[in-house]
Amino acid sequence: MNLSFHTMILLAYTLPNIYVFFRILYLFIGRGYRLKYTLVYLAIVAIYPLSDLFNNSNLSFIGAILGTISNYLLPFYLYLFLSVLLFDIFLLINLVIRVLPAEIRKASKFRKYSLISIIIVSVLIVLGGVINFRTIRTTEYSIEVPARSSGLKHLRIAFAADFHIDTETPVNFVKKFVEKVEIISPDIMLFGGDIVEGHDGERMDAQEQLLKNIKPKYGVYGVLGNHEYYRGQDRGSFFDKAGIRILRDTIITIDNVFFLAGRLDSHFSDRKSVEELLESASDSLPLILLDHRPTELIETSKTRTDVQLSGHTHDGQMFPINLITRKVYLLSKGYMKIADTHFFVTSGIRQWRFPVRTSGKSEIMVIDINFVRVRFNVPGFKFPL
Repeated sequence: MNLSFHTMILLAYTLPNIYVFFRILYLFIGRGYRLKYTLVYLAIVAIYPLSDLFNNSNLSFIGAILGTISNYLLPFYLYLFLSVLLFDIFLLINLVIRVLPAEIRKASKFRKYSLISIIIVSVLIVLGGVINFRTIRTTEYSIEVPARSSGLKHLRIAFAADFHIDTETPVNFVKKFVEKVEIISPDIMLFGGDIVEGHDGERMDAQEQLLKNIKPKYGVYGVLGNHEYYRGQDRGSFFDKAGIRILRDTIITIDNVFFLAGRLDSHFSDRKSVEELLESASDSLPLILLDHRPTELIETSKTRTDVQLSGHTHDGQMFPINLITRKVYLLSKGYMKIADTHFFVTSGIRQWRFPVRTSGKSEIMVIDINFVRVRFNVPGFKFPL
């Protein structure tokens, strides 16, 4: 599976680069500079495949350096490809409308400044994505849920997913996250999977201790995502050290005022159906469900779930990938109500691999639930307040 995934990434990297290489060569590079251009372009493009090659050798420190560079380089090439494609589309339109005379289009000064502009735009988009990625924001929602027999009137949830913590995750970022949560002052902290995928180490110890400082009234809970499955972190000690109780196809009662259920990710072969998971829960209390992937919204809306919280999508993380995720998922980010169930999908607190986010935001969802008494209009019956 990992081999095929990296093969797809390599193909998605190589094929657009072939197009970009030849189009820049043809459109912008004079004959006297084509050899130099070819050597420089190939040297830069080779950084990504070389990083994987060195990571699998005794020179893994070189692979780490090249890997860091390629994490910014791949997003740059994505937007370089889109910029060159837009320029080609402009040239096609120009064939019909003739906005730009041929003598200007073929002039060396025009070619020079067009290429510089394309590169600058691509760099600025990536820089904006880096800033957006490093800025933690909160997104606030307020909903009403039937209280049933619960005596709880209000619940403030802080929800985050897709942290992807490993030894390379900056401790300062985790510290900022914890400080944000303290400002939010939630009643409960919930994590929606893909929390950790690294291995134990000195930096991981610091991150664990920081997360352990989150101590809301009703505690800290989470579920496992596909990356915990890939990395074997479902058996690791990170969650215990970080003070996060993981719900593995489990439903529990919180302080006798609401149910909290957590599903295993679909990669786990023994995962229960949502109906099986919730069959032990009575109708007496509100029910909140954590499910890493937002893939069974219609099925869940037919159960007695009041609120479901999910992550996984990252909202595509980078444009235009977000357009794909919004076609794949009924809800790729944000909020939707289906029947009587409120669904929330976060775009994630951090990222997978690339420290660039041009779609969505690094967010903590803040969900204020107001529990209301449902009044029935039945003659001669008065619902107790």
